[in-house]
Amino acid sequence: MSRVALVTGGTRGIGAAIAKRLKADGLTAVACDVVADQLKAFEAETGIPGFEINVADYASVEAGVAKIEAEVGPIDILVNNAGITRDGQMFKMDPVAQWEAVLRVNLFGVFNTCRAISPGMRNRSWGRIINISSMNGQRGQFGQSNYSAAKAGMIGFTRSIAMELAGKGITCNCVAPGFILTEMTGAMPKEILDGEVKKIPVGRIGQPDDIASAVSYLAKDESGFITGQTLSVNGGQLQT
Repeated sequence: MSRVALVTGGTRGIGAAIAKRLKADGLTAVACDVVADQLKAFEAETGIPGFEINVADYASVEAGVAKIEAEVGPIDILVNNAGITRDGQMFKMDPVAQWEAVLRVNLFGVFNTCRAISPGMRNRSWGRIINISSMNGQRGQFGQSNYSAAKAGMIGFTRSIAMELAGKGITCNCVAPGFILTEMTGAMPKEILDGEVKKIPVGRIGQPDDIASAVSYLAKDESGFITGQTLSVNGGQLQT
């Protein structure tokens, strides 16, 4: 039986590319999201089962994980990709609708899934946790103090749990994407996109498959000596 890999926020953009790649690798990929229609459409397109889970709510995560493990099997690989943006300058940022909302999905959500899934990984003495951070969590970004704080917090969280779980055969790593072409970035004006390309030493904008390839490696047995690390996939735009 193939290992089960859960990708949060797995129906669009980077998450969809990751789920498809893990399925192509021979894993049993599962996607979760909060939008039921997107889950149905993605499952119909790819054959990847989808489950409605709100990662910001621990009760929803706990119930969703139990349902996945009952219907599909124990979760061996967790990819925390779910995230939202609510951009704005800090001194004008709404404490709940912008600050708290982003922290609850992008950072609390990572704790919630890891908390729910890691005991089973410990019992089976094997697991892979891969958290999708961001270049902006490494350097900060104007108008994204909430998003950058959450993504930076994810890196510290990953380093800590990597130490806690290493003795049980579980690795925990981050992938930090740079500027990636998704539906959101693709809608930006051409002059903005061209300006971003000029900042990237490899001379192109990243693709979702670039991130999926990094996740694919970190999910394998061969990556077992890599833990607590942040793999930057940004075309050389930021070197850490």
